[in-house]
Amino acid sequence: MSETIVHWVDGKRWDGTGDRTSPVHDPATGAVTASVRLAARADVDTAVASARAAAAAWRQVSLNRRTQVLFAFRELVHAHRADVAAVITAQHGKVTADALGEVARGLEVVEFACGIPSALAGRHSERVSTSVDVHSLRQPLGVVAGITPFNFPAMVPMWMFPVAIACGNAFVLKPSERDPGASLLLAELWADAGLPEGVFSVVQGDAEAVDALLDHPDVAAVSFVGSTPVARHVYERGARAGKRVQALGGAKNHMVVLPDADLDLAADAAVSAGYGSAGERCMAVSVVVAVDPVGDDLVGRIRDRIAGLTIAPGAAPGADMGPLITAAHRDRVAGLVAAGEAEGAALLVDGRDLTVGGHEDGFFLGPCLFDHVTPDMSIYREEIFGPVLSVVRARSYDDAVALVAANPYGNGVALFTRDGGAARRFESEVEAGMVGVNVPIPVPAAHFSFGGWGDSLFGDTHAYGPDAVHFYTRGKVVTTRWADPQTRGPDLGFPTHA
Repeated sequence: MSETIVHWVDGKRWDGTGDRTSPVHDPATGAVTASVRLAARADVDTAVASARAAAAAWRQVSLNRRTQVLFAFRELVHAHRADVAAVITAQHGKVTADALGEVARGLEVVEFACGIPSALAGRHSERVSTSVDVHSLRQPLGVVAGITPFNFPAMVPMWMFPVAIACGNAFVLKPSERDPGASLLLAELWADAGLPEGVFSVVQGDAEAVDALLDHPDVAAVSFVGSTPVARHVYERGARAGKRVQALGGAKNHMVVLPDADLDLAADAAVSAGYGSAGERCMAVSVVVAVDPVGDDLVGRIRDRIAGLTIAPGAAPGADMGPLITAAHRDRVAGLVAAGEAEGAALLVDGRDLTVGGHEDGFFLGPCLFDHVTPDMSIYREEIFGPVLSVVRARSYDDAVALVAANPYGNGVALFTRDGGAARRFESEVEAGMVGVNVPIPVPAAHFSFGGWGDSLFGDTHAYGPDAVHFYTRGKVVTTRWADPQTRGPDLGFPTHA
């Protein structure tokens, strides 16, 4: 009998009241390995009520005590990183090294949150007026929620909840129903770290749970990462309900290669960033823009490197790339490959016929490489979210920058060059929220913040880092006067700082 994955409420596993479930697969075999309970609105109400009660007490806990819990959680996640990674690989399909890297990048945000006393420090101005002082402070919102995607079942939640909890909020997580196992491991580690019951909750579910969180009057803010259509829905519905919303959407990340670039470095980067995690990354490079005359040489080097990749189950030793998350998603990606071929792009590497011995029912699709892709083609317009790399030819630097600017997404972009002047100009001119120079996946360090432009972000606040501290708190300014009793008396004039 397969495992049943449940909710986490009041510091323990909870079955909930809903009777709906969804299957969880091992993408490498296609087998159903578990079922996950899908929350009804009543289950969301229960979780939020628990969180609201816990938030009232947690906000009063000293910063020193909060950081002690965070440090303990950091040590526990580090000690159990292999366990978390194993669950990710089993349910998502990504290779073990990639899963371990996901946990490591999530831990960076936990480590940032451990410094929350400094991040929450306010300002103080003495004698802004006679006997008047002013100071500012930031206070928690109460109950906040995170709605997270399947592609990073540990890292993306850890982009959200460490800072939210460190700031004094209670956090309700709604993970993807496709690979929910990591959420319960993280909940257990929070409990072991000493986090009070109710400060961290997990509600398993689908769209019904999402909308229940967006509508709930006691949820003050919602963080989301996922596709652009759902991000737009989350932003609009949450904003109508009066919530703060940061909704990170899809991407079509470009990698511009100038003629002076180190082409071996660029080819390595294109293959690593295009096919890592089977392309199921919001920061994956999906478009290589080859500026004349390097296109033919660069494409040849990319093609040579693809031939050396090992496609296998994520837990297999030496695997470079695993399966996609579901059969339906694999078939969608394969359909887009067929559309690209029909629209006239040159399909140089076709991974649709890949067979992995002993795993014929797994959700595998091999790397695909297109050349001479144009912006009117569906493989360029749509976020494929699979192991498909498109090469677009550009005549000049200016044409490449204009191509990036015309794309509705503005998540991440990379430039490969040896020219410092070109790089400096690119940083200033390119239309994207995150820029890499000879770095193909420019995910910022945890003490910066993560976020794109255009259709890649709805709301004006980026994820983790200083922006997260601002998002999960609200400001208050206090003006005080301790006047000499002998100067008392009514004064109906407008107060000035004199």
